[in-house]
Amino acid sequence: MADQYVNLRPGLNNVGNYQVSGIPFASSSIVAPTGSSTPLEITFPSVTKFVLVKNTNATSATLRVGFSANGVKSGKNYVTLAKDESFCGELKLTSIFLLGDSAAVTCSVVAGLTGIVPGFNLTTAYSGASGVG
Repeated sequence: MADQYVNLRPGLNNVGNYQVSGIPFASSSIVAPTGSSTPLEITFPSVTKFVLVKNTNATSATLRVGFSANGVKSGKNYVTLAKDESFCGELKLTSIFLLGDSAAVTCSVVAGLTGIVPGFNLTTAYSGASGVG
């Protein structure tokens, strides 16, 4: 009977992982490259409970925030943030992609992490998915 509990691990549908406070993740002074470059991927050490991205650039350059490199680079599947704007979402993610619209952009990322390890029943290949790009 005890053997049935040997492989229990936190999973994406384990409500308790999302009811407790998230493990903090914060990174500031991130420089997202210009639109002609490869998008910057921010990879989280575990699945997120929420993520907040803020455009902290000193100029009026806008920041693209998305969920695949393709969606941010050549698609139309991203959120655009003007100077001092932020985006916050309760999302199950293992990474996000950042790209300056017409110039490199400084930004910050804050996330609440769950105890769910990346790759555990979470598709991270969102590229090509509807609404992601």
